[in-house]
Amino acid sequence: MSNPLLDPQAIESLRAISPDDNGEFLKELIDIYLTDTPLRIAEIEQSLAAENAVELSRAAHSIKGSSSNFGAAELAAIACEIEHKGKAAAFAEVQARIPTLQEAFSRLRPALLELKLGS
Repeated sequence: MSNPLLDPQAIESLRAISPDDNGEFLKELIDIYLTDTPLRIAEIEQSLAAENAVELSRAAHSIKGSSSNFGAAELAAIACEIEHKGKAAAFAEVQARIPTLQEAFSRLRPALLELKLGS
């Protein structure tokens, strides 16, 4: 299965961590990611409303890292951008990027669910 939203090498690296478990470790990582990422997006929105640059940057950093683990480069790049804008307290610029972040996650979610079902 080839999906441009996910880097196959990153997925294989995750599989290689626990190669003899029939994909259970990967499924667990996907579940954690799909549960955690919407919470981090909500945290970004709450931090933005409170103009809390530290919390905003931390939540964006978390999304960046976890997205990178799956090779979800688009989402990781958007989160990275939000992280840097958050550190600079560029709240209006962060606000403008939140819909893009949400859309990227919405596109990624089905790809991860498909991967979970196929693993």
